[in-house]
Amino acid sequence: MEHIDFWDFFVGFLYVLGGLGIFLFGMRVMSEGIQKVAGEGMRRIMATMTQNRFFGLMTGVTVTCLVQSSSATTVMVVSFVNAQLLTLTESIGIIMGANLGTTLTGWIIATVGKFSLSKIALPIIGVGLPMIFVSKPRVKNLGEVLVGFGLLFFGLSELKDAVPDVKTLLKSTEPADQLLVQDIQSLIEQLNSFGFGSVLIFLGIGVVLTLLVQSSSAAMGITIIVAINGWINFEIAAAIVMGENIGTTVTAWLASLGANLNARRAARAHFLFNVAGVCWMLLLFYPFIAMVDGVMPGSIHQKDVTTQEIAVFRKVQSLEAEGLGDEKIKKAIVDLNTPLHLSLFHTLFNLCNICLLIGFSPHLGRLAEKLVNPRTSNGKEPVPGSLASIHYEGSGLLPKTGELNLALVEGEVNRLAAVTRYMFEGFVDIFEHPEEDKGPLIKELIELEDKCDELAFEITQTLIHCTTESLAGESALHVTALLRVTAELEDIGDCCHRLVQLAHRKYRKQRILPEETKKEIKIFSEQILDFMELYQTHLKDKTILPDLAEAEQIEQRIDASRKMLRKSAVKRMKESVNVKAEMIYVDILNEMERIGNDALNVVHALNHVV
Repeated sequence: MEHIDFWDFFVGFLYVLGGLGIFLFGMRVMSEGIQKVAGEGMRRIMATMTQNRFFGLMTGVTVTCLVQSSSATTVMVVSFVNAQLLTLTESIGIIMGANLGTTLTGWIIATVGKFSLSKIALPIIGVGLPMIFVSKPRVKNLGEVLVGFGLLFFGLSELKDAVPDVKTLLKSTEPADQLLVQDIQSLIEQLNSFGFGSVLIFLGIGVVLTLLVQSSSAAMGITIIVAINGWINFEIAAAIVMGENIGTTVTAWLASLGANLNARRAARAHFLFNVAGVCWMLLLFYPFIAMVDGVMPGSIHQKDVTTQEIAVFRKVQSLEAEGLGDEKIKKAIVDLNTPLHLSLFHTLFNLCNICLLIGFSPHLGRLAEKLVNPRTSNGKEPVPGSLASIHYEGSGLLPKTGELNLALVEGEVNRLAAVTRYMFEGFVDIFEHPEEDKGPLIKELIELEDKCDELAFEITQTLIHCTTESLAGESALHVTALLRVTAELEDIGDCCHRLVQLAHRKYRKQRILPEETKKEIKIFSEQILDFMELYQTHLKDKTILPDLAEAEQIEQRIDASRKMLRKSAVKRMKESVNVKAEMIYVDILNEMERIGNDALNVVHALNHVV
């Protein structure tokens, strides 16, 4: 390698990085635009179309084809499992689909690689750019999709031009170019001289490449372009693609750090699935690539190129083929055929892996459960029903997934509502059973208030991130409503916490209330539970809006009940009977009325009433 001018090498490397950067940025812009156009439908697919492993498989394929990144899909899956929107078994089906969906990128690159990418890239950007400035959201979002698609192609074009073409360098009269080809080809030949060991070496290179670019789609693009430019043959490229399948699992694994048990297991299941596929493929590597060679037309070995293929090449590319001998034309034909063979290998490999392992999804889940220790780092069992933290997705160069994150947030808001209701029901239980020891329940409810605050903070942070992504109009309005709902639910949690403390103080100080008063509290609490049921129905099923008129009637009844009960309490206090107990009772009434006000605000927010 001493022949290489390292300054020229460094500049060339920057050109490669620049082309890769445009490609990744285009992928990100296109993905965000598609999510805005698809909006609610895409969230519904991701959150609900996973009843069994086959639905999950199709969901994974669909979402990954749209997002154009299996890494982004699997990271979302880990988050959805973390938020308990998906089970571990359901997540495995989506992960399998993501592996198949990501093969679309290879077909796009291999297909458009047969002609000048810049010829279609800039016109697509030209069509999309004016649409971005249109005020109508759907047209604007569609413009983003087109600009992203054009940037993706333009990035590939720049990447292809930045990687030196073997044929061009061989025709060059510059000694430095000739020496560069000789150095790189001798290095590749040296690495390729270990028989089956070479497959393992290039597999490792594929893993490292994917770790560096953090996108299997981008790594696949680099592999195909290097193959198009004649630096590696089909076997080497196939080994690199297998390594990329393992490398892409690291992103999901990193996303699972700090997540709950099942989320870590989902990331581990992704790793197991891909590694299992690579293991059986290594056993059948040479027969499998021979089968791909037989299925896909066109030769990928110079010795197999027919005279008919040479004649067609000369006719189609007469100017380029002028002055080239048969051997160089054979190499050019092989370089053109390799990308399509490689794309077919990638697709068939993942398809066969799915067919082999989809029946073993539950077993794969159980293996992941055994590998991920259910004990926490301090050696204690995790607390049952502990609240999950949300991991906002879309950092770095991965496509942002703001639209899909809304499904994750909706599930967490629903859980926050369920926890606050559980706290209120716990207060009622403590208040109605003074003769029982409720110490453990009181401790649990007090701890839940801190967890409610943490969950509300996480939800708010994620929603704020979502608002920075220029969501589609309806989604942006929905985010505003969820922010308000979260604030009100957090306030309800605080009220429930104070109610628990009041009930605890009542029995600790042995403040006795009349039986009639206890019955009044029970009736009052049932009205509040009706209110909670009203807004929880919508949080569970968005198609059902909470009835605003019914909510206002409940709130008016709560106000009227509080006034009446408070007057009775004040009257009893004037008679100097259990004054301190009655003061606690009045405080309980005030907190319960405040919950009623907060519940009405939740219904207003869900109905987009200011």
